[in-house]
Amino acid sequence: MDILELESFLPYRLYRLADAVSREFSKVYKDRHGLTRPEWRTLSGLGQRGTMTATALGEQSAMHKTKVSRAVAELERRRWLVRTADQNDRRVEHLTLTNAGLAAYREMVPLAKAFERELLARLSPGERAAATSGLAALEASLASDRK
Repeated sequence: MDILELESFLPYRLYRLADAVSREFSKVYKDRHGLTRPEWRTLSGLGQRGTMTATALGEQSAMHKTKVSRAVAELERRRWLVRTADQNDRRVEHLTLTNAGLAAYREMVPLAKAFERELLARLSPGERAAATSGLAALEASLASDRK
């Protein structure tokens, strides 16, 4: 019988690595603002792209719509975002950060960049280049498969 060694299976390893990195970075935004992972992804998505719908935010952040909905509700409760009804389709809401939400996002940007620098500093220059190009190649290949 052929056995799959999960620990050496690339999809499993990528998932574990992404989860470990995400958990490590979550300490930064949790300590700073008490944010959950979905709240951080919502804040950063809107900070980067400006106004978005919840659907677009879910697609961009790979979050299920219920997680997006809860994150939006919490950020709205904090007065970090506002919802604006679409003029042509009342079912659609556009989400935008308030000045307070934008300030929190701007405070987090240098912390996120520093975290990434520290993470990449664990690799040699050659390993960094290989990891970056390898991930880009896999992302491009999988994106073209979806078309």
